[in-house]
Amino acid sequence: MQRFDFDLVVIGAGSGGVRASRFASLNYKKQVALIENRRIGGTCVMRGCVPKKLLVYGAHFAHDLQDAVGYGWSINQANHNWAKLIEEKNIELGRLESVYHKILSDAGVKELEGTGKLLDQHTVGMGSSSITAEHILIATGGTPSIPNISGISAAITSDEALDLKKLPKKIVIIGGGYIAVEFAGIFNNFGAEVHIVIRGDKVLRGFDNTIREALSNAMKQQNIHIHSNQSVQIVEKIEGMSEMRLTDGKLIDANILMCATGREPNTHNMGLSENGVELDDKGAVKVDKYSKTTVDNIFAIGDVTNRVALTPVALKEAMAMVETVYGEKRVSVSYDNIPSAVFSVPPIGTVGLTEEEAKERYNIEIFHTSFQPLKNSLSKRLEPSVAKLIVDIETGRVLGAHMLGTDAPEIIQGIAIAIKAGATKEQFDATLGIHPTSAEEFVTMRSPDPQ
Repeated sequence: MQRFDFDLVVIGAGSGGVRASRFASLNYKKQVALIENRRIGGTCVMRGCVPKKLLVYGAHFAHDLQDAVGYGWSINQANHNWAKLIEEKNIELGRLESVYHKILSDAGVKELEGTGKLLDQHTVGMGSSSITAEHILIATGGTPSIPNISGISAAITSDEALDLKKLPKKIVIIGGGYIAVEFAGIFNNFGAEVHIVIRGDKVLRGFDNTIREALSNAMKQQNIHIHSNQSVQIVEKIEGMSEMRLTDGKLIDANILMCATGREPNTHNMGLSENGVELDDKGAVKVDKYSKTTVDNIFAIGDVTNRVALTPVALKEAMAMVETVYGEKRVSVSYDNIPSAVFSVPPIGTVGLTEEEAKERYNIEIFHTSFQPLKNSLSKRLEPSVAKLIVDIETGRVLGAHMLGTDAPEIIQGIAIAIKAGATKEQFDATLGIHPTSAEEFVTMRSPDPQ
């Protein structure tokens, strides 16, 4: 007789949860239930990467229209319909959600709508009902964090920013991470006046300093107002406007105030610590290298573990977790040399160590170039491109590659394969470039920067 209702219950239907559910059901013929209290697809598909990238695409037409004039096109009048963009974006999200439902159905996964809560080691409750499982997977992702500022309830987060009914005339964004700079570029390109308030001197703390400096300068060149070394002290709502007082006493008002101050693991009121699943001081689920929690049959993957908060990482962790539990051997995920992108204006692609990280571990050489893309030679629109390689002098191995500029994420994806394989600077130099492209800069840098 079967001891449990299901072999596996997954709480959270984001990218990781969907992948684990489908893989366990299809490949290992397990009975799987998937619990979700919002839309199937999670943060990335419904409230993050996908809808944000659609808005990024829409915003880039502003630059395309500028460039077109330099190439002989006559643009008499261009008007943008923000409501139409949001409507089309939502239609696409609806289509994607239906695809997810079909994928799960075809795989034999049982979808359950509700808020899952751990009742004991093998039982998950949903309101007044409950189900049991031999194994449980926590994949509830993260949620936007809100700073403790008086009057901050007037602010929105990235969730609401994706569904604004109309484009704000003026927006203040608190934060300087990737979400902040991406939305700054989106709103600025659509014509809003954009202000960013950051506690440091440059945006994108944790990224390579050369790239941070280049993006900060590019944003200022686009008339995005960056208030460095500042924080918002108090927010007041006055006649439909949000008014903020900064550390230096300066007052800024805006139609919309947006918090982009990071995300926190979504573990609140889930019954985890009460049932032996340990959390860290930020509320993230503690796991070992196989994504197992402090309870032997309970696992956790994705943003809820606060390891590397990227969708491809969650997908990889999902596959590894299922292989570990149901396969012939335990599988872990390597977190070295993970490529990532920031869809700022211009965008960023990066893989491997930053210069600052590399200096702590290696004797390094830096190869670096800055240029204006060929496309801009006729349009005369200034948009910098920066490419950078970090090389270990002893072995010649390329430790990191960073780029700011058009198509940087697409270019770095290919470079990431070489770095993951341990390619050397000599092998980069021996590779012929494709001309004329921005990508060829990575194989034509010959002279290291003076140290």
